[in-house]
Amino acid sequence: MSKSVSKEKSMIIQKEMIAGLLKELGNAKETGKKVVYTFVPGNISELILAFDMLPVYPEINALQSGMRKKSEGFILDAEKLGHSEDVCTYVKCDVGMMINGNIGPSGEKIPAPDLLLLSYTGCFTFMKWFETLKRLYPNVPVALLHTPYQEGHKITPEMTKYMVKQLKEEVIPKMEQVSGNKYDEEKLKKILANSSKVEETIIKIFDTTKNRPSPIDAYFAGVYYIGPINNGFRGTPEAIDYYNELYKEIMDRVHKGLGPITPEGEMEKERFRLVVEGPPNWTHFREFWKLFYDMGAVIVASSYTKVGGVYDMGFRVNPDKPLESLADYCMNCYTNLNLEQRVELLSKCITDYHADGFLVNSIKSCNSFSAGQLMIMQQLELRLEIPVGFIESDLVDPRYFSYANIKNRLESFFQMLEQRKLILD
Repeated sequence: MSKSVSKEKSMIIQKEMIAGLLKELGNAKETGKKVVYTFVPGNISELILAFDMLPVYPEINALQSGMRKKSEGFILDAEKLGHSEDVCTYVKCDVGMMINGNIGPSGEKIPAPDLLLLSYTGCFTFMKWFETLKRLYPNVPVALLHTPYQEGHKITPEMTKYMVKQLKEEVIPKMEQVSGNKYDEEKLKKILANSSKVEETIIKIFDTTKNRPSPIDAYFAGVYYIGPINNGFRGTPEAIDYYNELYKEIMDRVHKGLGPITPEGEMEKERFRLVVEGPPNWTHFREFWKLFYDMGAVIVASSYTKVGGVYDMGFRVNPDKPLESLADYCMNCYTNLNLEQRVELLSKCITDYHADGFLVNSIKSCNSFSAGQLMIMQQLELRLEIPVGFIESDLVDPRYFSYANIKNRLESFFQMLEQRKLILD
């Protein structure tokens, strides 16, 4: 592998987009722009943009702290305040970051919120997290957008009406009050029209893994690809430009028959195609990825890249029904799917993207993903007769990343895949 990796145009575009947002946040108090703290799953960033406000995502702050090797200190500080070792490490990292000045990845202070927007989508921890934020910012108003769980396998008209009612009566009035702007439905429609274009391109990007070799890794590289739609840019012209450029670059790799780009250069040979369930580990992200690409393993689909929205089953926003679209988007997030729906989605991914195996990365402190994963493994193994594997780590707590243990489990899993290939061949 080449050790020199040049940045492609799309990477530069994304870096400039994120840097621009961080600069805007750093200047928010001077410019008078209002700041909304919210979450990635079910985030209604188009509505935030329609009110000309700026979004902040606490879990993105936490994962960036993990990648910058700062999360452990923040977590320990939160535990000194009484937060349990079993609490989601995103929460503890975020709390620790805030009590230490809330300095973002650019080195600038992230401004305090003007509105706490809790869009609850299948993760009960979010509720307790916002209770903690409310204690840290006692004078900041809270808007709750409760998302019904898809217990019956589908979104009903009553569920959509329930959410639209909340948007009209709870969320929009508080946004008007905080921003000083009136709700402009035509502006929201234009933003959603951009989102619709982005959704189509994202699906085309992740569908390129049907090729052999796959031109991308849909897990480790995939988390970068979903960055703009999960970081406040869904619905912007910049997002359209970024995803169009990314798709062009990926299709160029398809036409040349090239595999994914890794931190150490281009993967030379694709040996195994995997579907992965669960978030990645952020504190040892590159070491974690290297365990896969050193073995020629490419992730062709992952559940984590769908945490901010599932488009695989055909959902698209409808700009002509803006509030209904936002409601349905929230209900279509991966964490809001019941376990049987998750099995159906992962089964479709394994089949559509011609995977050789299925792997779970079980996160110690993330009940939203980890609950039910063993059942999911068993169901997929029985249904598809496909090899399954299981490893354990954590989101941003380095104390729960065991390189040797994960390496041993992965080596055993890859040996099983190799034996199966020999038998099938």
